[in-house]
Amino acid sequence: MTELEKVEKLREKANVSYSEAREALALSNGDLLDALIYLEEQGKAKAPQGGGYYSGGSERSKAQGGERTRHRGKDQEKERRASSGEERRSSHSGESFPDLLRRFGRFCLDLLNKGIVNYLDATRNGELLFSCPVIVLIALLVCFFWFTVPVFLISLFFGVRYRFSGPDMGRESINKVMDSTSDMADDVKRSFNNESNREKDNN
Repeated sequence: MTELEKVEKLREKANVSYSEAREALALSNGDLLDALIYLEEQGKAKAPQGGGYYSGGSERSKAQGGERTRHRGKDQEKERRASSGEERRSSHSGESFPDLLRRFGRFCLDLLNKGIVNYLDATRNGELLFSCPVIVLIALLVCFFWFTVPVFLISLFFGVRYRFSGPDMGRESINKVMDSTSDMADDVKRSFNNESNREKDNN
């Protein structure tokens, strides 16, 4: 079959122009079936109903066409899985597990640094009794909670006042809370003393 006959046959089967038929044949090494399949893939030829093969062409070409279709199906499935995997990764903010570990490590170091540079100061009658890093206070609260909290509360009734100092915790808003706690303890102590004095006077 001459090249012109092949072009005519391809135009008849696929309803394309001479130049499109000739290009398809050139890309398919002159194989009519491969040229038809190529035109189908490009959307220039309509596939036969029922998903069968075009009549004509060698058995080898038919087999190649079937193999190409299977490969195309596998490639599409791979692309679909890859895109769904990317969507899942992007839904988790795009960070890998090592990145999360590094970020957590930086957070812990930052927290440790804040615990070292900030202090809890204890004063009585304007005199500094002691000053300890906040990290020591946290350690005491974690390890000896039932001892540390009662000692802290009792010391308030003996006129000890606590304040935070440092770049992060030495703020007026935080220390106002500490001062109000001390004032509350002073009020309770005063009311208790007044009650005791009244009882003495009555006796």
